[in-house]
Amino acid sequence: MVVAAQVPTQSEKVKEIELPIIDLSIERSKVSNLIVKACEEFGFFKVINHCVPEFVIKTMEAESWGFFAKPGSEKQRAGPANPYGYGSKTIGFNGDVGEVEYLLLRANFQSISQSSNTISNDPIKFRCAVSSYIEEVRGLACEILDLMAEGLGVPPSAMTNGRFVSVRHRALANSNKPRMSIAYFGAPPLHSRITPLPELLIPGFRPALYSPFTWAEYKKAAYSLRLSDSRLDLFRTQERDVETA
Repeated sequence: MVVAAQVPTQSEKVKEIELPIIDLSIERSKVSNLIVKACEEFGFFKVINHCVPEFVIKTMEAESWGFFAKPGSEKQRAGPANPYGYGSKTIGFNGDVGEVEYLLLRANFQSISQSSNTISNDPIKFRCAVSSYIEEVRGLACEILDLMAEGLGVPPSAMTNGRFVSVRHRALANSNKPRMSIAYFGAPPLHSRITPLPELLIPGFRPALYSPFTWAEYKKAAYSLRLSDSRLDLFRTQERDVETA
């Protein structure tokens, strides 16, 4: 959960683009093709007519606003972020700062149960809201991954070897009203090995762009870098270095 601090913001010129909107209620083959196109061209898209119930979203939003509306001393009980917990202004351990507050939680029931006592005056209500939200968005994330795989014509476990772009992005707040985001980060087990399948590789034409790595190795790299740094650059293969030199 992230909420922008209520401070005056400086006007900044930004390039406005229209992000792809994917309607999950249309024919499945069309949805999968639209998702692939959006991932290749934008690296970002918005989904509508998804399976997450409105009341689950509203309940999660209400619990989130309730936490961030507390006095600073009460919110600090849920911190400091290490990396999970409550954080303000300082983001991570590598010098990133911003006019933002955030609450980072592990997406498992036991951890949420333990941390809810320091987050909410009604821990059971908070725990139920967060657990329901995680269950629903996890299902949505898995469905989107299946659709990506169908659009690529490969098994769901395949990685895209650079075919889908990972776009650098940020949210811009304004001085008129506060803004909150509730993000769910889907991830495999720490020991999972991440590498593209042979179906996505063509020797001499489309070689592997990155060396295989585990999710634990990627997380370790991510926590060692600043937000503006590319995590995947640490895993680039020699072939990619020669190609882009």
